[in-house]
Amino acid sequence: MNNTSETMADRNATFYQGIDGLKVKVRPETQGDYRTVEVLTRDAFWNLYRPGCDEHYTTHLIRNHEDFLPDLTFVAEVDGQIVGSIMYARSWVISEHGDRVETATFGPLCVHPAWQRRGIGTALIDHSRALATQKGYPAILIMGDPHNYCKHGFKTGRDVGVSAMNGSYPLGLLVLTLRPGFFAMCPRWTFQTSKVYEFDAAEVEAYDANFPPKEKKHHYSQDLFSMLVRAVVT
Repeated sequence: MNNTSETMADRNATFYQGIDGLKVKVRPETQGDYRTVEVLTRDAFWNLYRPGCDEHYTTHLIRNHEDFLPDLTFVAEVDGQIVGSIMYARSWVISEHGDRVETATFGPLCVHPAWQRRGIGTALIDHSRALATQKGYPAILIMGDPHNYCKHGFKTGRDVGVSAMNGSYPLGLLVLTLRPGFFAMCPRWTFQTSKVYEFDAAEVEAYDANFPPKEKKHHYSQDLFSMLVRAVVT
């Protein structure tokens, strides 16, 4: 993408969120944050989408992957405590004419359960979105729950002509256009994610053994997730 001259101050931000004016500091992730962020991610996703979770393993993998976007990866602090994290990787949209354009994809995005619904996730999205726009990315594309992201301006891929690689329009394929008119250049696009998100369950289990034991349970949110990932927009 386009190189943008940035100072460290440009990559730090302070947000005052919610009716109580919660002070949230957003700053770049450092190597010293790695373990804290993985523990945070594990706590945030445990038993949410499946018994246990794999997002902390994704967090571990992404940092050393060729598609990692460290300039868009941040943590959120409240009173010096890391309470949220957002990580980005390269992705691509491919036009029906074969043009392949680099885009950005975030995930995992997480906030510690004790700090959710306080605007921390919003602060992470807003700050990284502004920088992604500065860097020239035409769009941010994710696989996520529309209930969480439509309020941030994301649209279903169907509305802008972006499908999965198999031609379907999953309900969870969401697009935030950063460059007005970009998707209007072509009526049909496909979304290609980084291979960093592809791994075996056995790898997750082996890595999870490095963390304190947590009980795996069934939760109704897992049933909702199962419905969501199978739903398509027509």
